[in-house]
Amino acid sequence: MFTGIITDIGTVAAVEQQGDLRARIKTGYDTATIDMGASIASDGVCLTVVGLGTDWYEVQISAETLDKTNIGANRWHVGKRLNLERALKVGDELGGHIVSGHVDGVAEVVAMVNQGDSTRVTLRAPEELARFIAPKGSVALNGTSLTVNGVEGCDFGINFIPHTKEVTTWGEVTVGDRVNLEIDTLARYVARLAEMS
Repeated sequence: MFTGIITDIGTVAAVEQQGDLRARIKTGYDTATIDMGASIASDGVCLTVVGLGTDWYEVQISAETLDKTNIGANRWHVGKRLNLERALKVGDELGGHIVSGHVDGVAEVVAMVNQGDSTRVTLRAPEELARFIAPKGSVALNGTSLTVNGVEGCDFGINFIPHTKEVTTWGEVTVGDRVNLEIDTLARYVARLAEMS
């Protein structure tokens, strides 16, 4: 489990197809404190550590993960920067919301406008996921816990304050970018209960 509070920005150092895709991610984390088999959310995707070095870790990415996320189609390339978060430990502050790292689909950035020092970003969710997104609800986008400001059909808006743009990769976003979307677990269960009643 994660909180959606980004604690490092990593960089893809190598990508290689070995049956599954294998990626090496350079990180500022103290890798001596990372266990083999640990989970690290990398741009919101919960991935298992299968290799470690002094300033990097490696992950293996299945075809299912490639299909559901923005990792495939050469979107993860050498030099790409990623939002990173290590798994939540008992007693850690829950500053965002409960995030599983199980990406539901990919949203597309369709518009951006500066509003004061902040940036309003409009994203388009896949139709089958849009019903789970509500104003003032939570979503995780590329692993970042964010509050939805407004919803219109499949489009929803997020305001990014300067701090968020500085400590995540959101300061680099452009129209047309495809981002990993994880809907709020609570929203999913509420919708399921409503279907059953």
